[in-house]
Amino acid sequence: MENNNLSLWSLLEKEKLNGINFLDWFWNLRIVLKEERKEYVIEEPVPNEPAANAPRADKQKFKKHMDDMLDVSCLMLATMTSELQKQHEDMGAYEIIQNLKAIYEGQARQERYEISKALFQCKMSEGSPVGAHVIKMMDYIQTLEKLGFPLKDELATDVILQSLSDSFKPLVLNFNMNEINKTLPQLLGMLQTAKSDLKKN
Repeated sequence: MENNNLSLWSLLEKEKLNGINFLDWFWNLRIVLKEERKEYVIEEPVPNEPAANAPRADKQKFKKHMDDMLDVSCLMLATMTSELQKQHEDMGAYEIIQNLKAIYEGQARQERYEISKALFQCKMSEGSPVGAHVIKMMDYIQTLEKLGFPLKDELATDVILQSLSDSFKPLVLNFNMNEINKTLPQLLGMLQTAKSDLKKN
């Protein structure tokens, strides 16, 4: 890993994998690996070693995969508790992730159920701050993405709009009739502006 990426390392070192924080740790790991262009080693098994007479490009590709895998495996082990290090020290990066997913799959499923339930049952009460409500909904949506259950932008927008208080009904109707497309942060800004206009009127 490059020295200038130490701040990204600190994401993982701040909170080592301890058995109950797998989802947050895995999310941060993916951020670090994406920046390093090494995310592929936790998504793809190690390829077969090329034959002695294989093209030079194939050999270089294999060597790069092995070098990247070693870097990532060491990073992962360095950011685990000692108990988890012992369990995974003889595994490569892809095997470590597969093993951890198998261990914590039940935990993720239960958390996904709880978050989905909270998201779809959340209803903004009349007079509540729209910004706080939408940010709470966006947090639920981001957590679902961490759990491997991302909502498409259109569905996420629909869920947020349906959760608003009755005073937003005209805005929601206008939004749907005109098929307005907004990112979630843009939607938040639009709703805050609409709330200000409602107060003025």
